[in-house]
Amino acid sequence: MPKRPAHKARRRPPFFHPAMPRTRTDGWSVSRQCEFLVQLYVAGSVGIAAQRVRMTRASAYRLRDRTDGAGFAFAWDHVLTPPGTGHMVRPKPDWRKVTNEELICRAEEGLVQPVVYRGAMVGIRWKPDISAALRLMRRSAGAPIRKRARPSVPPFQEFLKQPRSV
Repeated sequence: MPKRPAHKARRRPPFFHPAMPRTRTDGWSVSRQCEFLVQLYVAGSVGIAAQRVRMTRASAYRLRDRTDGAGFAFAWDHVLTPPGTGHMVRPKPDWRKVTNEELICRAEEGLVQPVVYRGAMVGIRWKPDISAALRLMRRSAGAPIRKRARPSVPPFQEFLKQPRSV
């Protein structure tokens, strides 16, 4: 029986929040995470995809289970879910528990998506995370605003009451 092509068996990787890379140079960088998702899309096997990006299968699962790896885990599940099986629900964070520093990181770093062409990654798309930026603006709008010292200008009503000289 012939093997089904990847585009009919799996979905392409979506935009996702990558897990923050650690200080190691041989660790899970953003480009390595994207390459792993592309290899997972092409091969359909976690072990083969990890081997092709020169990482271990266990480290891929550890990255998936990290607290900041929820976006990576969603993209992983999205790739392995066959097309036509329904809509994948993106995990929604509890925005009340997200700190301003994390919102700033999300807004600055944005979302990434690997670009797949003929079974290989040819680039990485980046787009800003508008929802994080808007939430950050909404939070800062609720903060008390310091009023600047204004020069003493008489109110308009007092100006009208003053006698006019003709």
